Amino acid sequence: MADMLTTSKIADLLGPEARTLLEHRCETIAKDQLHLPGPDFIDRVMVHTDRKPAVLGNLQRLFNAGRLQGTGYISIFPVDQAIEHAAGASFAMHPAMFDPETIVRLALESGCSGVASTFGVLGAVARKYAHKIPFIAKINHNEFLSYPNTYDQTLFGSVEKAFEMGAIGVGATIYWGSEQSRRQIQEVSDAFERAHELGMFTILWCYLRNGAFKTKTQDNHLAADLTGQANHLGVTLHADIIKQKLPENNGGYLDPELKGWGKTHKLIYDKLTTSNPIDLTRYQLANCYMGRIGLINSGGASAGESDLAEAVKTAVINKRAGGMGLIAGRRAFQRPFAEGVKLLQAIQDVYLNRDIAIA
Repeated sequence: MADMLTTSKIADLLGPEARTLLEHRCETIAKDQLHLPGPDFIDRVMVHTDRKPAVLGNLQRLFNAGRLQGTGYISIFPVDQAIEHAAGASFAMHPAMFDPETIVRLALESGCSGVASTFGVLGAVARKYAHKIPFIAKINHNEFLSYPNTYDQTLFGSVEKAFEMGAIGVGATIYWGSEQSRRQIQEVSDAFERAHELGMFTILWCYLRNGAFKTKTQDNHLAADLTGQANHLGVTLHADIIKQKLPENNGGYLDPELKGWGKTHKLIYDKLTTSNPIDLTRYQLANCYMGRIGLINSGGASAGESDLAEAVKTAVINKRAGGMGLIAGRRAFQRPFAEGVKLLQAIQDVYLNRDIAIA
């Protein structure tokens, strides 16, 4: 394993944004109002919920796995992109990833807290690896083989099947704002209820999806106010962890092309957020019951040589906002194995670095 990233190396990777991100002090929603990650998160926060002891036990198992064990932070390796983005498009740059064992090995050797993937991937190697690293079965997907392409999340299997293969958690996506969202809400609600009955924890991918959200003004799929509300709907469905894309702007409700839609309040923009990405992400976290439900941000698409710097930047923003970790896939698996390990461990180094504290 390579040496851990020092604070100065992290600052070098952040470049001209280092001071803005590493020295920022949040004056919107105070950190003492938040339920922050920590070694005692299950005992301090989750134990007060209605989750069964088996759910709490499996969440603790997730927190106790990998390089971040005992910190209250998690690093999840997700590989489900081959369903929607196509296996060839996802794995052509690193063909070994077509083999499910390579996926699980990359998560293991990187020291990830868990691996999230499809029924097929996890089922193919379950007897060899389910006892070695926490399995999280992604139960629904969008797929692009249907013509014409459309955006809709469809169940690919049952919670019972995920349980039988040894998964300790399930993940699902809802495309908030889409025409199909209310059907997806019902399907995921039922699935999460069943997962909790079986003692499994739940992770919800809370993604906005509607062509109307991308206007001449900005791409509102990444607006803090809209993604924050998506998070709040997600925790209402009994998600134990929320996965969300990092906010890049704000004011989706205020977009003139979307005028007359939804409800908002001026204090969101005047008092509860600023343009700093840490403050925008903290607003996302506030919508997760002030951190009672952990927020993990997406690692984003691979951009080539800048991937390491971008992954570290995302981790710094999430951690300083009060988030619980990252779920990063494409930046890691679309490169040689050793480089993927290095990138995932660089993300983890941010959460292990005591100099990088809550803003």
